[in-house]
Amino acid sequence: MELLSSLKKEDILELFSHGHGLCSHCQTLLHVRITALRKRKFDQTSSPDEGFQSSAGDHVTDMPMSPVNANVSNSESLTKNHPKQWDTPSQRPHSNTDHNKRIFYSSPKYLLGCKQSDFELLLNDGICGDFSFEENGLSEEQKELIRYSQVHTKKNFTFVERVNRRYINVLQGLQLHTGVFNTVEQRKIVEWIYRLQWRGQQGKLKNRTFSEPRKWMRGKGRVTIQFGCCYNYAVDKNGNPPGIMRDEEVDPLPPVFKQMIKRMVRWNIIPSTCIPDSCIVNIYEEGDCIPPHIDHHDFVRPFYTVSFLNECKILFGSNLLVVCPGEFAGPVSISLPVGSVFVLNGNGADVAKHCIPSVSSKRISITFRKMDESKLPYKFSPDPDLVGIKPLVISPLNESVKGQDEVGNLHIQQLKADSVESESETVWNTRKVLSNVK
Repeated sequence: MELLSSLKKEDILELFSHGHGLCSHCQTLLHVRITALRKRKFDQTSSPDEGFQSSAGDHVTDMPMSPVNANVSNSESLTKNHPKQWDTPSQRPHSNTDHNKRIFYSSPKYLLGCKQSDFELLLNDGICGDFSFEENGLSEEQKELIRYSQVHTKKNFTFVERVNRRYINVLQGLQLHTGVFNTVEQRKIVEWIYRLQWRGQQGKLKNRTFSEPRKWMRGKGRVTIQFGCCYNYAVDKNGNPPGIMRDEEVDPLPPVFKQMIKRMVRWNIIPSTCIPDSCIVNIYEEGDCIPPHIDHHDFVRPFYTVSFLNECKILFGSNLLVVCPGEFAGPVSISLPVGSVFVLNGNGADVAKHCIPSVSSKRISITFRKMDESKLPYKFSPDPDLVGIKPLVISPLNESVKGQDEVGNLHIQQLKADSVESESETVWNTRKVLSNVK
Protein backbone atom coordinates (compact mmCIF):
# COMPACT_ATOMS: atom_id res chain seq x y z
CA MET A 1 0.00 0.00 0.00
CA GLU A 2 2.92 2.36 0.75
CA LEU A 3 4.31 1.73 -2.71
CA LEU A 4 0.91 2.29 -4.27
CA SER A 5 0.47 5.62 -2.45
CA SER A 6 3.77 6.84 -3.89
CA LEU A 7 2.55 6.44 -7.48
CA LYS A 8 1.04 9.23 -9.52
CA LYS A 9 -2.56 9.10 -10.72
CA GLU A 10 -1.43 8.38 -14.30
CA ASP A 11 0.75 5.48 -13.10
CA ILE A 12 -2.13 3.94 -11.15
CA LEU A 13 -4.44 4.23 -14.14
CA GLU A 14 -1.86 2.53 -16.35
CA LEU A 15 -1.29 -0.17 -13.74
CA PHE A 16 -4.95 -1.14 -13.59
CA SER A 17 -5.79 -0.63 -17.25
CA HIS A 18 -6.81 -3.59 -19.39
CA GLY A 19 -3.93 -5.60 -20.80
CA HIS A 20 -1.66 -5.50 -17.75
CA GLY A 21 -2.33 -9.03 -16.59
CA LEU A 22 -5.43 -8.60 -14.48
CA CYS A 23 -7.80 -11.52 -14.93
CA SER A 24 -11.47 -10.84 -15.49
CA HIS A 25 -12.32 -11.88 -11.92
CA CYS A 26 -9.82 -9.35 -10.52
CA GLN A 27 -11.15 -6.67 -12.86
CA THR A 28 -14.68 -7.29 -11.60
CA LEU A 29 -13.56 -7.27 -7.95
CA LEU A 30 -11.64 -4.04 -8.49
CA HIS A 31 -14.67 -2.43 -10.14
CA VAL A 32 -16.91 -3.44 -7.21
CA ARG A 33 -14.45 -2.01 -4.67
CA ILE A 34 -14.04 1.26 -6.57
CA THR A 35 -17.81 1.63 -6.90
CA ALA A 36 -18.27 1.00 -3.16
CA LEU A 37 -15.54 3.52 -2.34
CA ARG A 38 -17.12 6.16 -4.59
CA LYS A 39 -20.52 5.53 -3.01
CA ARG A 40 -19.09 5.95 0.49
CA LYS A 41 -17.33 9.18 -0.47
CA PHE A 42 -20.52 10.64 -1.93
CA ASP A 43 -22.55 9.55 1.10
CA GLN A 44 -20.14 11.43 3.33
CA THR A 45 -19.93 14.62 1.30
CA SER A 46 -23.20 15.03 -0.61
CA SER A 47 -26.85 15.52 0.18
CA PRO A 48 -29.46 13.24 -1.45
CA ASP A 49 -30.93 16.01 -3.58
CA GLU A 50 -27.74 17.23 -5.22
CA GLY A 51 -26.93 16.74 -8.89
CA PHE A 52 -23.42 16.35 -10.27
CA GLN A 53 -21.42 17.06 -13.40
CA SER A 54 -18.08 15.39 -14.04
CA SER A 55 -15.05 17.46 -14.89
CA ALA A 56 -14.96 15.86 -18.33
CA GLY A 57 -18.50 16.97 -19.06
CA ASP A 58 -19.94 13.46 -18.94
CA HIS A 59 -23.57 13.58 -17.85
CA VAL A 60 -24.09 12.43 -14.29
CA THR A 61 -27.38 11.19 -12.99
CA ASP A 62 -29.12 13.72 -10.80
CA MET A 63 -30.54 11.18 -8.39
CA PRO A 64 -29.22 8.79 -5.78
CA MET A 65 -29.38 5.18 -6.88
CA SER A 66 -30.19 2.07 -4.89
CA PRO A 67 -27.81 -0.70 -3.79
CA VAL A 68 -28.31 -4.13 -5.25
CA ASN A 69 -27.33 -7.70 -4.63
CA ALA A 70 -26.18 -9.38 -7.82
CA ASN A 71 -27.64 -12.76 -6.94
CA VAL A 72 -30.75 -12.38 -9.08
CA SER A 73 -32.67 -15.56 -9.79
CA ASN A 74 -32.84 -16.27 -13.51
CA SER A 75 -35.24 -19.18 -13.22
CA GLU A 76 -36.85 -20.47 -16.36
CA SER A 77 -39.51 -22.56 -14.69
CA LEU A 78 -42.97 -22.47 -16.22
CA THR A 79 -46.00 -23.36 -14.18
CA LYS A 80 -47.53 -26.41 -15.83
CA ASN A 81 -51.23 -26.24 -15.11
CA HIS A 82 -53.91 -28.72 -16.00
CA PRO A 83 -56.44 -27.04 -18.33
CA LYS A 84 -59.13 -27.21 -15.65
CA GLN A 85 -56.93 -25.97 -12.85
CA TRP A 86 -57.80 -22.47 -11.68
CA ASP A 87 -55.33 -20.29 -9.87
CA THR A 88 -57.04 -19.02 -6.72
CA PRO A 89 -55.61 -17.27 -3.67
CA SER A 90 -55.93 -20.46 -1.64
CA GLN A 91 -54.08 -22.49 -4.30
CA ARG A 92 -51.31 -19.98 -4.82
CA PRO A 93 -48.10 -21.11 -3.08
CA HIS A 94 -46.51 -18.79 -0.57
CA SER A 95 -43.48 -17.05 -2.00
CA ASN A 96 -40.12 -17.11 -0.31
CA THR A 97 -39.73 -13.88 1.58
CA ASP A 98 -36.20 -14.64 2.72
CA HIS A 99 -34.11 -11.51 2.99
CA ASN A 100 -31.68 -12.75 0.35
CA LYS A 101 -34.53 -12.85 -2.18
CA ARG A 102 -35.17 -9.13 -1.73
CA ILE A 103 -32.33 -8.05 -3.95
CA PHE A 104 -33.15 -4.51 -4.95
CA TYR A 105 -33.99 -1.57 -2.73
CA SER A 106 -34.86 1.99 -3.69
CA SER A 107 -33.54 4.66 -1.37
CA PRO A 108 -32.43 8.25 -1.98
CA LYS A 109 -29.18 7.76 -0.04
CA TYR A 110 -27.10 5.59 -2.31
CA LEU A 111 -24.85 5.78 -5.38
CA LEU A 112 -24.88 9.52 -5.87
CA GLY A 113 -23.00 10.78 -8.88
CA CYS A 114 -23.47 7.76 -11.13
CA LYS A 115 -22.85 8.54 -14.78
CA GLN A 116 -25.26 7.65 -17.55
CA SER A 117 -22.50 5.50 -19.04
CA ASP A 118 -22.68 3.32 -15.91
CA PHE A 119 -26.04 2.04 -17.15
CA GLU A 120 -25.18 1.17 -20.74
CA LEU A 121 -25.96 -2.41 -21.72
CA LEU A 122 -22.88 -4.05 -23.23
CA LEU A 123 -22.64 -7.43 -24.88
CA ASN A 124 -19.95 -8.46 -22.41
CA ASP A 125 -22.04 -7.54 -19.36
CA GLY A 126 -21.84 -10.58 -17.15
CA ILE A 127 -19.56 -12.39 -19.60
CA CYS A 128 -16.11 -11.01 -18.85
CA GLY A 129 -16.79 -11.19 -15.11
CA ASP A 130 -18.38 -14.63 -15.00
CA PHE A 131 -16.88 -16.58 -17.87
CA SER A 132 -13.51 -14.98 -18.69
CA PHE A 133 -14.44 -14.78 -22.35
CA GLU A 134 -12.76 -11.42 -22.72
CA GLU A 135 -9.39 -13.01 -22.03
CA ASN A 136 -9.96 -15.34 -24.98
CA GLY A 137 -10.01 -12.43 -27.41
CA LEU A 138 -13.56 -12.88 -28.68
CA SER A 139 -14.99 -10.35 -31.10
CA GLU A 140 -18.19 -8.44 -30.42
CA GLU A 141 -19.97 -10.73 -32.88
CA GLN A 142 -18.79 -13.82 -31.01
CA LYS A 143 -19.86 -12.33 -27.68
CA GLU A 144 -23.29 -11.62 -29.09
CA LEU A 145 -23.58 -15.17 -30.40
CA ILE A 146 -22.67 -16.49 -26.96
CA ARG A 147 -25.27 -14.32 -25.28
CA TYR A 148 -27.87 -15.20 -27.91
CA SER A 149 -27.25 -18.91 -27.29
CA GLN A 150 -28.28 -18.43 -23.65
CA VAL A 151 -31.83 -17.36 -24.56
CA HIS A 152 -34.52 -20.06 -24.39
CA THR A 153 -37.90 -19.69 -26.07
CA LYS A 154 -41.25 -21.30 -25.36
CA LYS A 155 -43.96 -20.86 -27.98
CA ASN A 156 -46.31 -23.81 -27.67
CA PHE A 157 -48.80 -22.37 -25.19
CA THR A 158 -52.16 -24.08 -25.58
CA PHE A 159 -55.53 -23.77 -23.88
CA VAL A 160 -58.73 -24.40 -25.83
CA GLU A 161 -61.89 -22.52 -24.88
CA ARG A 162 -65.24 -22.03 -26.55
CA VAL A 163 -65.50 -18.45 -27.77
CA ASN A 164 -68.42 -17.27 -29.92
CA ARG A 165 -69.50 -20.90 -30.42
CA ARG A 166 -66.07 -21.91 -31.67
CA TYR A 167 -63.32 -23.85 -29.92
CA ILE A 168 -60.03 -22.01 -30.26
CA ASN A 169 -56.61 -21.90 -28.61
CA VAL A 170 -56.89 -18.65 -26.69
CA LEU A 171 -53.13 -18.66 -25.99
CA GLN A 172 -52.11 -18.75 -29.65
CA GLY A 173 -49.43 -16.13 -30.29
CA LEU A 174 -47.85 -16.07 -26.82
CA GLN A 175 -44.09 -16.49 -26.47
CA LEU A 176 -41.75 -16.48 -23.49
CA HIS A 177 -38.05 -15.74 -23.99
CA THR A 178 -35.95 -16.35 -20.87
CA GLY A 179 -32.36 -15.29 -20.23
CA VAL A 180 -32.59 -12.20 -22.44
CA PHE A 181 -31.21 -9.86 -19.78
CA ASN A 182 -28.65 -11.25 -17.36
CA THR A 183 -28.09 -10.27 -13.75
CA VAL A 184 -25.69 -7.42 -14.51
CA GLU A 185 -28.07 -5.92 -17.06
CA GLN A 186 -31.07 -6.35 -14.77
CA ARG A 187 -29.26 -4.37 -12.10
CA LYS A 188 -28.48 -1.54 -14.51
CA ILE A 189 -32.02 -1.38 -15.86
CA VAL A 190 -33.61 -1.41 -12.40
CA GLU A 191 -31.27 1.32 -11.15
CA TRP A 192 -32.21 3.42 -14.17
CA ILE A 193 -35.90 2.93 -13.41
CA TYR A 194 -35.35 4.01 -9.81
CA ARG A 195 -33.67 7.12 -11.17
CA LEU A 196 -36.69 7.81 -13.37
CA GLN A 197 -39.03 7.25 -10.44
CA TRP A 198 -37.09 9.73 -8.33
CA ARG A 199 -37.14 12.29 -11.14
CA GLY A 200 -40.89 11.84 -11.44
CA GLN A 201 -41.36 12.36 -7.72
CA GLN A 202 -39.29 15.53 -7.93
CA GLY A 203 -41.34 16.88 -10.84
CA LYS A 204 -38.46 16.56 -13.30
CA LEU A 205 -40.47 14.54 -15.84
CA LYS A 206 -43.32 15.86 -17.96
CA ASN A 207 -46.64 15.99 -16.18
CA ARG A 208 -48.30 12.99 -17.85
CA THR A 209 -45.14 10.85 -17.85
CA PHE A 210 -45.17 9.95 -14.17
CA SER A 211 -48.12 8.81 -12.06
CA GLU A 212 -48.10 7.74 -8.43
CA PRO A 213 -51.72 7.67 -7.25
CA ARG A 214 -52.71 7.38 -3.62
CA LYS A 215 -53.14 3.80 -2.43
CA TRP A 216 -56.74 3.93 -1.26
CA MET A 217 -57.35 0.18 -1.33
CA ARG A 218 -55.57 -3.12 -1.99
CA GLY A 219 -54.42 -3.41 -5.58
CA LYS A 220 -54.80 0.32 -6.30
CA GLY A 221 -51.99 2.79 -6.61
CA ARG A 222 -49.07 1.23 -8.48
CA VAL A 223 -46.54 3.66 -9.93
CA THR A 224 -46.54 4.05 -13.73
CA ILE A 225 -44.10 5.88 -15.98
CA GLN A 226 -45.08 6.33 -19.65
CA PHE A 227 -42.75 7.17 -22.52
CA GLY A 228 -43.58 7.95 -26.14
CA CYS A 229 -47.29 8.54 -25.55
CA CYS A 230 -49.82 9.19 -22.83
CA TYR A 231 -52.36 6.41 -22.50
CA ASN A 232 -55.63 7.14 -20.73
CA TYR A 233 -56.80 4.03 -18.84
CA ALA A 234 -60.36 5.16 -18.20
CA VAL A 235 -62.72 8.03 -19.01
CA ASP A 236 -61.10 10.99 -17.25
CA LYS A 237 -62.66 14.04 -15.62
CA ASN A 238 -62.65 15.85 -18.96
CA GLY A 239 -64.61 13.07 -20.66
CA ASN A 240 -61.67 11.72 -22.67
CA PRO A 241 -62.19 7.99 -23.46
CA PRO A 242 -59.57 5.28 -22.87
CA GLY A 243 -56.80 5.30 -25.44
CA ILE A 244 -53.81 7.33 -26.58
CA MET A 245 -54.23 11.02 -25.83
CA ARG A 246 -52.91 12.60 -29.00
CA ASP A 247 -52.73 16.14 -27.64
CA GLU A 248 -50.69 15.20 -24.53
CA GLU A 249 -46.90 15.10 -24.36
CA VAL A 250 -44.70 12.75 -22.35
CA ASP A 251 -40.96 12.20 -22.25
CA PRO A 252 -39.27 10.21 -25.05
CA LEU A 253 -37.87 6.71 -24.57
CA PRO A 254 -34.77 6.79 -22.31
CA PRO A 255 -31.44 5.59 -23.75
CA VAL A 256 -31.38 2.33 -21.77
CA PHE A 257 -34.86 1.40 -23.01
CA LYS A 258 -33.78 1.99 -26.60
CA GLN A 259 -30.82 -0.31 -26.00
CA MET A 260 -33.24 -2.95 -24.73
CA ILE A 261 -35.33 -2.61 -27.90
CA LYS A 262 -32.24 -2.95 -30.08
CA ARG A 263 -31.24 -6.09 -28.19
CA MET A 264 -34.68 -7.65 -28.68
CA VAL A 265 -34.79 -6.81 -32.39
CA ARG A 266 -31.28 -8.16 -32.91
CA TRP A 267 -32.20 -11.39 -31.14
CA ASN A 268 -35.33 -12.00 -33.21
CA ILE A 269 -37.72 -11.38 -30.31
CA ILE A 270 -39.15 -8.19 -31.82
CA PRO A 271 -39.77 -8.22 -35.59
CA SER A 272 -37.99 -5.40 -37.40
CA THR A 273 -41.35 -4.52 -38.99
CA CYS A 274 -42.95 -3.71 -35.61
CA ILE A 275 -40.35 -1.86 -33.53
CA PRO A 276 -41.91 -0.30 -30.40
CA ASP A 277 -42.10 3.49 -30.11
CA SER A 278 -43.58 3.71 -26.62
CA CYS A 279 -43.53 1.90 -23.31
CA ILE A 280 -44.99 1.90 -19.83
CA VAL A 281 -43.08 1.06 -16.66
CA ASN A 282 -45.06 -0.53 -13.83
CA ILE A 283 -43.54 -0.40 -10.35
CA TYR A 284 -45.39 -2.77 -8.03
CA GLU A 285 -45.26 -2.74 -4.27
CA GLU A 286 -46.52 -5.74 -2.32
CA GLY A 287 -50.27 -6.12 -2.96
CA ASP A 288 -50.33 -4.19 -6.26
CA CYS A 289 -51.94 -5.82 -9.29
CA ILE A 290 -53.27 -5.28 -12.82
CA PRO A 291 -56.95 -6.25 -13.24
CA PRO A 292 -58.26 -8.41 -16.15
CA HIS A 293 -58.14 -6.60 -19.48
CA ILE A 294 -57.31 -6.75 -23.18
CA ASP A 295 -54.83 -4.10 -24.30
CA HIS A 296 -56.30 -1.23 -26.28
CA HIS A 297 -56.09 -1.46 -30.06
CA ASP A 298 -54.51 1.97 -30.27
CA PHE A 299 -51.42 -0.26 -29.96
CA VAL A 300 -50.64 -2.74 -32.70
CA ARG A 301 -49.70 -6.33 -31.95
CA PRO A 302 -47.40 -7.80 -30.75
CA PHE A 303 -46.23 -6.09 -27.56
CA TYR A 304 -43.57 -7.16 -25.07
CA THR A 305 -43.28 -7.27 -21.27
CA VAL A 306 -39.89 -7.50 -19.54
CA SER A 307 -39.86 -8.58 -15.87
CA PHE A 308 -37.52 -7.57 -13.04
CA LEU A 309 -36.89 -8.06 -9.31
CA ASN A 310 -39.21 -11.02 -8.69
CA GLU A 311 -40.91 -13.74 -10.69
CA CYS A 312 -44.68 -13.42 -10.81
CA LYS A 313 -47.73 -15.04 -12.43
CA ILE A 314 -49.84 -13.75 -15.27
CA LEU A 315 -53.31 -15.27 -15.69
CA PHE A 316 -55.09 -15.86 -19.01
CA GLY A 317 -58.58 -16.85 -20.08
CA SER A 318 -61.55 -15.61 -22.07
CA ASN A 319 -63.21 -15.06 -18.69
CA LEU A 320 -61.28 -14.16 -15.55
CA LEU A 321 -62.92 -13.98 -12.14
CA VAL A 322 -62.44 -11.18 -9.61
CA VAL A 323 -62.26 -13.06 -6.31
CA CYS A 324 -61.70 -9.97 -4.14
CA PRO A 325 -59.74 -6.72 -4.50
CA GLY A 326 -56.41 -7.59 -6.12
CA GLU A 327 -57.15 -11.32 -6.35
CA PHE A 328 -58.23 -13.01 -9.57
CA ALA A 329 -58.76 -16.54 -10.86
CA GLY A 330 -58.41 -17.98 -14.34
CA PRO A 331 -57.76 -21.24 -16.17
CA VAL A 332 -54.14 -20.58 -17.19
CA SER A 333 -51.25 -19.33 -15.09
CA ILE A 334 -47.83 -18.59 -16.62
CA SER A 335 -44.77 -17.62 -14.58
CA LEU A 336 -42.68 -14.69 -15.76
CA PRO A 337 -39.04 -15.11 -14.66
CA VAL A 338 -36.83 -12.10 -14.06
CA GLY A 339 -34.89 -11.02 -17.13
CA SER A 340 -37.47 -12.61 -19.43
CA VAL A 341 -39.45 -11.12 -22.32
CA PHE A 342 -43.09 -12.16 -22.65
CA VAL A 343 -44.61 -11.58 -26.09
CA LEU A 344 -48.36 -11.06 -26.43
CA ASN A 345 -49.79 -11.55 -29.90
CA GLY A 346 -52.62 -13.30 -31.73
CA ASN A 347 -55.41 -14.78 -29.63
CA GLY A 348 -53.28 -14.31 -26.54
CA ALA A 349 -53.51 -10.55 -27.04
CA ASP A 350 -56.94 -10.17 -28.64
CA VAL A 351 -59.21 -12.97 -27.39
CA ALA A 352 -57.94 -13.95 -23.94
CA LYS A 353 -57.94 -11.45 -21.13
CA HIS A 354 -54.89 -11.29 -18.90
CA CYS A 355 -54.10 -9.92 -15.45
CA ILE A 356 -51.43 -9.79 -12.78
CA PRO A 357 -52.77 -10.84 -9.35
CA SER A 358 -51.50 -8.97 -6.29
CA VAL A 359 -47.77 -9.47 -6.13
CA SER A 360 -46.21 -10.81 -2.94
CA SER A 361 -43.11 -8.59 -3.16
CA LYS A 362 -41.71 -5.65 -5.10
CA ARG A 363 -41.72 -6.10 -8.86
CA ILE A 364 -40.97 -3.96 -11.92
CA SER A 365 -42.09 -4.55 -15.50
CA ILE A 366 -41.62 -2.65 -18.75
CA THR A 367 -44.16 -3.17 -21.54
CA PHE A 368 -42.99 -2.01 -24.97
CA ARG A 369 -45.65 -1.25 -27.60
CA LYS A 370 -45.92 0.26 -31.06
CA MET A 371 -48.63 2.85 -31.61
CA ASP A 372 -51.12 2.62 -34.46
CA GLU A 373 -50.04 5.22 -37.02
CA SER A 374 -53.50 6.80 -36.99
CA LYS A 375 -53.26 7.30 -33.21
CA LEU A 376 -49.81 8.88 -32.94
CA PRO A 377 -49.59 11.99 -30.73
CA TYR A 378 -49.72 15.16 -32.79
CA LYS A 379 -46.20 16.20 -31.82
CA PHE A 380 -44.69 12.71 -32.07
CA SER A 381 -41.47 12.26 -34.05
CA PRO A 382 -39.92 8.86 -34.84
CA ASP A 383 -36.71 8.18 -32.94
CA PRO A 384 -33.77 7.93 -35.39
CA ASP A 385 -31.99 5.55 -32.98
CA LEU A 386 -34.72 2.95 -33.62
CA VAL A 387 -34.61 3.07 -37.40
CA GLY A 388 -32.90 0.40 -39.50
CA ILE A 389 -32.16 -2.13 -36.74
CA LYS A 390 -31.33 -5.46 -38.34
CA PRO A 391 -31.92 -8.86 -36.70
CA LEU A 392 -28.99 -11.11 -35.99
CA VAL A 393 -28.49 -13.72 -38.71
CA ILE A 394 -27.36 -17.11 -37.42
CA SER A 395 -25.40 -18.79 -40.19
CA PRO A 396 -23.47 -22.08 -40.19
CA LEU A 397 -20.28 -20.02 -40.42
CA ASN A 398 -21.21 -18.06 -37.32
CA GLU A 399 -22.01 -21.26 -35.51
CA SER A 400 -18.60 -22.70 -36.41
CA VAL A 401 -16.82 -19.54 -35.29
CA LYS A 402 -18.75 -19.60 -32.03
CA GLY A 403 -17.74 -23.23 -31.53
CA GLN A 404 -14.02 -22.52 -31.88
CA ASP A 405 -13.70 -21.47 -28.25
CA GLU A 406 -13.76 -24.72 -26.32
CA VAL A 407 -13.78 -23.11 -22.89
CA GLY A 408 -16.62 -20.83 -23.92
CA ASN A 409 -18.66 -23.77 -25.15
CA LEU A 410 -18.23 -25.61 -21.86
CA HIS A 411 -19.52 -22.60 -19.95
CA ILE A 412 -22.48 -22.21 -22.31
CA GLN A 413 -23.43 -25.86 -21.94
CA GLN A 414 -23.19 -25.62 -18.15
CA LEU A 415 -25.31 -22.45 -18.14
CA LYS A 416 -27.97 -24.10 -20.28
CA ALA A 417 -28.03 -27.14 -18.01
CA ASP A 418 -28.32 -25.00 -14.87
CA SER A 419 -31.07 -22.79 -16.30
CA VAL A 420 -33.20 -25.52 -17.85
CA GLU A 421 -33.30 -27.93 -14.94
CA SER A 422 -34.49 -26.86 -11.54
CA GLU A 423 -33.34 -28.73 -8.47
CA SER A 424 -36.54 -30.74 -8.27
CA GLU A 425 -36.35 -31.72 -11.95
CA THR A 426 -32.80 -32.93 -11.47
CA VAL A 427 -33.82 -35.18 -8.57
CA TRP A 428 -36.72 -36.54 -10.60
CA ASN A 429 -34.51 -37.34 -13.59
CA THR A 430 -31.97 -39.06 -11.34
CA ARG A 431 -34.65 -41.29 -9.85
CA LYS A 432 -35.93 -42.16 -13.31
CA VAL A 433 -32.44 -43.21 -14.47
CA LEU A 434 -31.90 -45.35 -11.39
CA SER A 435 -35.24 -47.08 -11.85
CA ASN A 436 -34.32 -47.93 -15.47
CA VAL A 437 -30.98 -49.38 -14.34
CA LYS A 438 -32.76 -51.67 -11.87
